[in-house]
Amino acid sequence: MQVVVLAGGVGSRLRPWTKAIPKPLLPMLDLTLLERVVEAVPTHMVDEVIVAGGYKVDLIESYFKSKDIDFDVRIVPEDEPLGTGGALGNCRDVVSGTFACFNGDIVSSLQIEPMLELHRKNGGIGTLALWEVEDPTRFGIVGVDEHQKINRFLEKPKPEQVFSNLINAGSYIFEDDVFDWMPQGRHSIERDVFPKLAEDQLLNGLPFEGYFIDAGTPDAWMDGVQRCILEGRFQQGQIEGTTWYADAQSSPAATVSDSMIEQNVRLDACTIERTTLLSGTTVGPQAHLKNSLVGRNAIIGSDVVLDGVVVDHDSTVPAGTKQTGGQWPNIES
Repeated sequence: MQVVVLAGGVGSRLRPWTKAIPKPLLPMLDLTLLERVVEAVPTHMVDEVIVAGGYKVDLIESYFKSKDIDFDVRIVPEDEPLGTGGALGNCRDVVSGTFACFNGDIVSSLQIEPMLELHRKNGGIGTLALWEVEDPTRFGIVGVDEHQKINRFLEKPKPEQVFSNLINAGSYIFEDDVFDWMPQGRHSIERDVFPKLAEDQLLNGLPFEGYFIDAGTPDAWMDGVQRCILEGRFQQGQIEGTTWYADAQSSPAATVSDSMIEQNVRLDACTIERTTLLSGTTVGPQAHLKNSLVGRNAIIGSDVVLDGVVVDHDSTVPAGTKQTGGQWPNIES
């Protein structure tokens, strides 16, 4: 089947990482985030991946042209932001039949086969993966009947509007008939399409268990990294303790836990906790990095303390710097 990945955003919550690298190409262990999203569909079932994107799509296209993968990748660019519905609607001329569709930053335990089974059994235009949460007010909530038909859908309800703890998990099976329900141009599939389809009983819902991570924020990014380590979701690299290394660990003086260390990273006698260090990074002695994302070829000086900071590629954090949260360099500087 074809797989559509909705990847139109600029990744603002992961800036400054995403100034140079579009979010779909950010590495999560040995694969890009986009490839992690597509992992929900077994490779033998994927004919073509269609990336609906509007930000640095030339880099996405060149990356997949240069990589030996088992499926074709096609880019459907947005000339202007179209919203989730508009981005999907923009693919109407290249998608046919039954297809999968995913939001571009979901890392989860979802497997597509049970969704397909329900979709074929119940019919309709779409089947949504559902996830149970304690506080559903930040999401689209879904009501499901005893036949797993979705009968209500409400995007980001107020507390007094909550009727379900099941949320839309951003992973779908659609028939190409869905395009008949979508207006032209910019719109939201969650606000403008799903409520109408639910009203006409044309959507199915399937809760799943395991894990569900929207990896679009720095903290959630590290949740995704740690879950991929825990589940062994990598073919290259190795685990030492609770950390994934692209190369063999050669920094015995460093104390590292729950982290992702790409190739050619040099660590002095420092402490690294729940942090991603991209390739070419150097970390000086007595530095302490926690809950942080450090870009390619960054230099972290001695005695630096960073907690919850996103460090830009090719930047230098001077010795003795202490920062909690935010970006480096600071937006003001």
